[in-house]
Amino acid sequence: MASKDDTYMANNIGDARLVNSNDVVTNETNSINEVSNTSIDNSTNKTTNQQSNTTNENETKEGKEDLVKTNAQNTNDEYFTKSKLERDTMYSQMLETYEKVLNSTNSLETQKQSATQEITKINETKNSIMICENLITTKGFSNNVVFVNGESINVIIGASEIKQEEIAQIQNIISREMKAEIENIHIATK
Repeated sequence: MASKDDTYMANNIGDARLVNSNDVVTNETNSINEVSNTSIDNSTNKTTNQQSNTTNENETKEGKEDLVKTNAQNTNDEYFTKSKLERDTMYSQMLETYEKVLNSTNSLETQKQSATQEITKINETKNSIMICENLITTKGFSNNVVFVNGESINVIIGASEIKQEEIAQIQNIISREMKAEIENIHIATK
């Protein structure tokens, strides 16, 4: 049995139908616009993807450079942290040795007086070093370490270069706080 639509189509075979030309033009224009829009969307996507890829490549390069800088900075930070720790450990061991002399019943009175003087001297040196390192930090050199060896004082600064005026400021700090002669102050960079 034929459906109603099949009967309608069979009855209309050969009949003329009025077709609006605007519908044809509109349909063709819509098809062209769809193709154009698709092309524009595709080329925009390609351009966006290319820009995105370029941006990603630049970000990757910058990221790698930042990582290298960060690793170098971490290595540099580790040097200063390790150096300060080793220096403080050395002072602690010296203090411990002198305290043993003080607490020993076998120590002579002169040895105890000498140990007391050395303890005082070490504590004053440690305090002066701490003040110097903090003051040098305020001058913009957060990575710095001060070593005292008798009359000679060595300052290591975490910078690729130091200006002459900065050297003078650091020498002034060390000279004032540690009561050292300028010729005994040695500044180096790391």
